[in-house]
Amino acid sequence: MTKISELIEQGPTLSVEFFPPKTAEGLEKLSHTLDSLETLSAPGGAELSFVSVTYGAGGTTRDRTRDLVIGINRDRRFPAMPHLTCVGHTEGEIDELLGDYSAGGIQNILALGGDPPADGSEVTGDFDYAIELIDSIRAAGDFSIGVAAHPEMHPRSASLDADRRRLAEKLSAADFGITQFFFDADDYFRMIEELEVLGCDTPILPGVMPMLNPGTVERFAGIARAKFPTDLANKIEAAEEPEERMAIAADAAAALTEELLDRGVPGIHVYCMNRSDIVEAVLERINGVSTKT
Repeated sequence: MTKISELIEQGPTLSVEFFPPKTAEGLEKLSHTLDSLETLSAPGGAELSFVSVTYGAGGTTRDRTRDLVIGINRDRRFPAMPHLTCVGHTEGEIDELLGDYSAGGIQNILALGGDPPADGSEVTGDFDYAIELIDSIRAAGDFSIGVAAHPEMHPRSASLDADRRRLAEKLSAADFGITQFFFDADDYFRMIEELEVLGCDTPILPGVMPMLNPGTVERFAGIARAKFPTDLANKIEAAEEPEERMAIAADAAAALTEELLDRGVPGIHVYCMNRSDIVEAVLERINGVSTKT
């Protein structure tokens, strides 16, 4: 079973997200991270369900993402899901990439609008919104398709009502969703209730980001227009030793994860920043035992 939609049905799932390294040294470190992830045990003793691999702004890591996910899907016990973005791509480029994924045994795609180019250059491409990618993905093969959800509203949305209607439409065309990170479980469940009113019950995995680097998380939160827990950030910044920072971040992420699981989410998606140690630390707090199998 490698389709994420099917894994979610058997859930709760555990998944992690990382980015493709830019250097040979980074790729070697990621290989060690993947080795560690293969030994992790999720809450209840289940294994890691899948991993996802990001896409650089404007599709700048397209080839690295493609090669990485195909290799992981081939060599690891868990499936890998590539991100696919609208920004900077023609229909022909998307079709070519989807052909590579289909030939490489990839069965899962995360369809995203994508971030504009980091250098501020003009946004180009034949697609404007993630929902427009879904038809191309469906036509290219038998993929399980995920899309993004923002519990606190997408930064491009004009209003919460408009956001929820557009999100419900997008989710109804996809197989599952994964949220932007957040720090208050109520924001996630409020979004779910608002979508249910609109008749949308597509499963959505909540995204959890342990705050190892408050500055980075604050920058990401600003881009996503997400609330940032200043008190937690200050506590982490005040810690003098890396081990103490790790413990504080893991405690907070584990508390949020436990609340989400207790309230019946279909799984947990961890933004691990290419580090397996923080995932292990969070899981140890949830499981109460070593996460190593």
